[in-house]
Amino acid sequence: MNYLAHVYLSGTNDLLKIGNFMADSIKGNSYKLFQKEIMKGILLHRHIDSFTDAHPIYRKSKHRLHEKYGHYSGVIMDILYDHFLAKNWSRYSDESLEDYAANFYQLLQNNDAILTEKIKGMIPYMIEKNWFISYSSLAGIEMILFQMDYKTKHRVHMQEVMVELKAFYSEFEVEFFMFFDELIESCQEKINALG
Repeated sequence: MNYLAHVYLSGTNDLLKIGNFMADSIKGNSYKLFQKEIMKGILLHRHIDSFTDAHPIYRKSKHRLHEKYGHYSGVIMDILYDHFLAKNWSRYSDESLEDYAANFYQLLQNNDAILTEKIKGMIPYMIEKNWFISYSSLAGIEMILFQMDYKTKHRVHMQEVMVELKAFYSEFEVEFFMFFDELIESCQEKINALG
C-alpha cells in the first residue's frame, strides 16, 4: 500500500498517522527514539507492509505485472491500490478526499519538528502536486509513476503499466476491494494490540 492507504489505516490518531506516513524513512530499531504514538504508527506501517506482501490477493494482482516490471511490480501495485482507494473514497470515509488530504497536509506542516529530514524535504512537493487527489485519476497515477521511474537507478518505464491497468481494470478493482476489507480488519486488531 502507498501513502494514502497507510494514513487512512491509522484511523483518527494524528501521531499514529504521522508515524505510519514517515515509517519508510526510519530504519531498524531507530523507531524506539520516537514518542510512543509515533512508534505505534511505525510498527503499524511495518505490519501493513508484511500483511500486504504475504496476502494471496495482492500477490495475484502483482503477478500480472511481474514479468514486465520485475522487482518494481510491488511498487507499482502499491500505487494502483491507492488509486482504487482514492477513486472509491466515499465507500471508506464520510469526509471528502479533498478535505482529508488538506487536513493531513496541514497536520504534517503543524508537526514539522517531529518529522524526519527526508519527509520534510518531500512535503512541499507532495502538497504542490496534491498526491492524495492525484491518486484518484488515471492521469494522476500515470504522472506519479513517471516521476517515480525517473528517480530509480534502472528505469523500467513504470508509467507504461497504464496498459495493464486498463486491460485488467475491473479485475484489479475487485481484488482491491476484497483485499482492503481484510487489511482494515487486520489493522484494527494491530492498533488494539499496540494499546
